Amino acid sequence: MNRDSAAERVAAQLPTRFLRGYARGKLRSDPLYRSVMDALRGRAQPLYDIGCGVGLLEFYLRENGFSQPMTGIDHDARKIATARSIAEKYPGIEFRAGDARDAIPSGCNVTALDVLHYFTEGEQDAMVRAIADAVPSGGVAILRDAVRDGSLRYRATAIQERFSRAIRWLKAERLNFPTRELIEKPFLTRGFRSEIIPAWGGTPFNNYLFVFSRD
Repeated sequence: MNRDSAAERVAAQLPTRFLRGYARGKLRSDPLYRSVMDALRGRAQPLYDIGCGVGLLEFYLRENGFSQPMTGIDHDARKIATARSIAEKYPGIEFRAGDARDAIPSGCNVTALDVLHYFTEGEQDAMVRAIADAVPSGGVAILRDAVRDGSLRYRATAIQERFSRAIRWLKAERLNFPTRELIEKPFLTRGFRSEIIPAWGGTPFNNYLFVFSRD
């Protein structure tokens, strides 16, 4: 199945011109979606997606043959409503409004993509520990975030996120980008194998993809 055609099929289902254009741009240009799909390939566990937005990841995975059950949560009720309206066409996908700090069901692969930087350091630490505890043997946790390292990319990311909050595309109380060490520690102390991949593609942003696999 052609990945570009999958992106087009997902984007075409969104209800507004703005969302259709946003989805096309994200799915075609952001390497995140293909990277997550590759990391999940062959995994038997269901997927729990923290901060799912309008469900682009879930729909993209389905269009590319990922058949496991998926649950997406997001605190933005409008985005959840949009995701639910599309999910009617995809069996085995559930969306619900919730908080990224809510308890995570055990036995799942977990994704938390561009989420951690909306929380305090203490909350970030609790969240990554909860994710690590939820992933079973044979499972994977996949996180992406811009890391706080003082680089030009980091500064560009912070400016972009402030703009997204200003126009109300993102509803967030704060911006607090995590360090690489904070993300890694709970997984390394629990014996996960780790792969850390620069994930900015053609953007100026300081995004890294963290793939933690549990044997």
